[in-house]
Amino acid sequence: MTPAPTALLAGGSLVAGFAVADLTGLRALGGVVLLVAAAVCALQWRRLAGLPAAAALVLVYAAAFAGAHPLARLVGAWPSVVLVAAGTAIVAYLATRGRRAAPVA
Repeated sequence: MTPAPTALLAGGSLVAGFAVADLTGLRALGGVVLLVAAAVCALQWRRLAGLPAAAALVLVYAAAFAGAHPLARLVGAWPSVVLVAAGTAIVAYLATRGRRAAPVA
């Protein structure tokens, strides 16, 4: 996976996680979507940019999730999720662009 698909997975999974929680009424199920996607992204980010960058990007992902909640009070739930998802995707792309995944040994 290259930087662009990984960035899209990060942003898209924030939207998907909220959608699953919203549509099913099961917040924990949305959380599972987020955890699985964050783990996949973390592994790819580590291969693309190394452990420190991967850890920082996981923190960005977690901060986006947390930040969506207070932001939702200001702009609404869906706009909030879309904003933090876009921001996360942009940050992830910028942090990993120009890099290719290291070969798996």
